[in-house]
Amino acid sequence: MFKPRAILLASLGIALPLPSQSLRHLEMAPVETRAADRTVSLPAELEPYLQAEIEARVPGYIETVLVDRGSKVKRGQLLVQLSAPELAADTAAAESAFHEAEAEESQAESQAAAVQSTYDRLAEAAKTPGAVAGNELIQAEKQLNAAKSVVQSKKAAVQAAQERVTAAKTTESYLRITAPFDGTITNRYAHPGVMVPAGGHLPLLKLQQISHLRLTVPLPETYVGHIVRGASVPFHIASQPGKNYSAKIARIASALDPQSRTMMVELDAFNKDGTLAPGMYPTVDWPVRSAQPQLVVPSTSVVTTTERTFVITALNGKAHWVNVRKGPVFGDQVAIRGEIKPGEEVVKRASDEIREGTPIL
Repeated sequence: MFKPRAILLASLGIALPLPSQSLRHLEMAPVETRAADRTVSLPAELEPYLQAEIEARVPGYIETVLVDRGSKVKRGQLLVQLSAPELAADTAAAESAFHEAEAEESQAESQAAAVQSTYDRLAEAAKTPGAVAGNELIQAEKQLNAAKSVVQSKKAAVQAAQERVTAAKTTESYLRITAPFDGTITNRYAHPGVMVPAGGHLPLLKLQQISHLRLTVPLPETYVGHIVRGASVPFHIASQPGKNYSAKIARIASALDPQSRTMMVELDAFNKDGTLAPGMYPTVDWPVRSAQPQLVVPSTSVVTTTERTFVITALNGKAHWVNVRKGPVFGDQVAIRGEIKPGEEVVKRASDEIREGTPIL
């Protein structure tokens, strides 16, 4: 049975408010602006700037190993001495052949000089008519040309012999294995008395340059547009808590890995105090820059459903859903993009239960 008041209101055409349309008291929060510059934590890896596994270029027995793991070496420093007597014999044989070729060259030059003298005398005598037969002068000229050809061939033989000596000495010099660059021996594989086979690719030592390191960062596609070559980027490592390091952006791959959708960026890090080591996995505070400031609201103001992501504003005293896209999170705030302006107010603790058009205060 209806109450008289309800009957009277109904008769006058006045609708009673539905329960879902009752006035709701909601806490509001302003849409704020935040500087676009920020940092994101990214994993990275430290690698030596230069590294090489030292191998022998010629076969031989290891006579002496002058360094060990942890040894700091300079470029050109002797690391390993090999022994191969047959190479010394090859050098001696090449030198002997060179000296023999030189002797043959000298003999050919002497013979050419004698033929030249005979030809000069005949040519001088031929100036007197009838003194020398014409055929005799022609024969002397041919002998001279032949002698000169022999001299040239002997000179070429000397040059070839000299090159063989140089090659033999160069090959023998490979018995001395030296450091190709400044660095630290990080591993040793060989010991005296071991036979190094020809073409065996047997590493003897591992050399790494650890005073200068490559800090490699796989940069997600989202941040590729924020790379500034030469910029200094801070990073830290777990083994040195509280200590900050920095490296400069030096090399950019300029192509994304199709699997991970990241771009490899290399930074130069200098290991001045020796606390960094290849193989470490630092965390990089990567700078992200943007030309425009970002709009931020409380994280609780953004509602995400299967159909849309939105915030709720007040429009003429009623709830109004505004579609937005979420950006990076800053503590208890989140960046948004959408048809909304700084200074507008949104429901601080929003949900999809606050329907469009609900009266709010």
